[in-house]
This record gives sequence, C-alpha cells and structure tokens, in this order.
Amino acid sequence: MKRAERLHALTEMLRRNGTRGCSADRLAAEFEVSVRTVKRDLAALASSGAAVWSRPGPGGGYGLASSASLPPISLSPAQAVALLAAVSAARDAPYADLASAGVQKIMDVLDPRTRERAADLGRRVWVDGSPPSSRAVRSVLEEAMAEQRTIRIRYTSLAGVTTAREIEPVMFASTNGRWYLVGWCLLRDAMRWFVVSRIEQARMTNVACSGHSVQEVGTPPANARPVHGHRSE
Repeated sequence: MKRAERLHALTEMLRRNGTRGCSADRLAAEFEVSVRTVKRDLAALASSGAAVWSRPGPGGGYGLASSASLPPISLSPAQAVALLAAVSAARDAPYADLASAGVQKIMDVLDPRTRERAADLGRRVWVDGSPPSSRAVRSVLEEAMAEQRTIRIRYTSLAGVTTAREIEPVMFASTNGRWYLVGWCLLRDAMRWFVVSRIEQARMTNVACSGHSVQEVGTPPANARPVHGHRSE
C-alpha cells in the first residue's frame, strides 16, 4: 500500500473507532508497518490539518476529534479511476445516479495533479455504453427500498406473460449480469425475484412493508456478499 493510500485508510480507521481510539501497535499491525512509521503518518495527518488526538498511558492511543472536519480526500490516480470505472460499468445498479454524483464530488476535491493523471488514465479504460434500464422505474424501486414501502409493478416474465403485482421490496441482487428486485409478492404470497429491466411500470404506495427480512430470501450463494461488509478490526 502506497503512503497516500495508507494515510487515507488510517484516517478512516481512526474515524470509525470514534472516541475509543487505537493504539499505535494496533495501527501498525493493521497496515503491516512499523510503529515508527505509524507515528510518522499520524504526525503527517496532524500537519495536514486533521484533528488527531493522543492519549498516553495504558489504554491510550490515537483518534480523531468527533467534531473535526476530515482533511481533503487523498486518492491515487488508480483509485480514482477504479471508482469511475466501477460506477460507469454499473449504470443499472441501484442508486447508480447517486453513486455517479458522489464520485464526481470526490474528483472535484482531488488535487489538480492527481485529477489530471486520473483523467489521463481514465481515457485508457472503456466500458459498455449500452443504454441503462428505465430511470423512472429504477427511481421508484430505489425509493421504495429505502423507505420500505409497498410498490405496484407491471411485470413481463421471461415467458412473455405480463402481470400486475404488489411487492414488498426486500433487497436488490445482481447475478449473471442482471439486476433483480427481490421481494414478497402479495399475488403469489411468496418471495419472488423480478428482473429489473422487465419491470415496465412501478409506483410506490403509502403502505408500509410488513417486515419481511433478507434472511427469508434463502441461503445466499457461497460467493455472495453485501456491498458494504464490516471488516473485523
């Protein structure tokens, strides 16, 4: 891990640990560097404006003041392009528009040299430019998932049969290059998977979902994982 990447990861780890703080030994083990290197990195963060605090003695360590603003984002050109590529290649993913806006905010606050190098590297990475599925439909699905509201959809199956359904959204899932809305179908009284691109119409209702959980979807494949997992510290 390059130093710029380590400084960013170090900042995030301090922020996640909040008022508990982290010992220099623990930080060194996490990033596989010496304690001396960690202390030098912490000094560099403090010099850049990060509100790093230290607590001496047994049970002491380092942390970030909870009210402090984080220092400017520090990414390598490759990290910046990785974000751009991931978002650009997944335009059908849930909340893709928000992700694109978020990545642009990150690009805007990079230092000019890094931004220029990322732009040059980005021109060497191409993605499929096929049109995404209906933005209007996806917006309804995204909002209903976030608010946990029942939705009414018009859906055409792979066999060409079109039905009207009321669905309690439970999760989004991607497999074999397709995005699915997984939800409790009130028509079938069972959990069902709907290909998002085959949902022709969608409308969110004011009816709250009854509380079906992700566990009811069934046992996930061995390589399945949520997009945000908690790594053990």
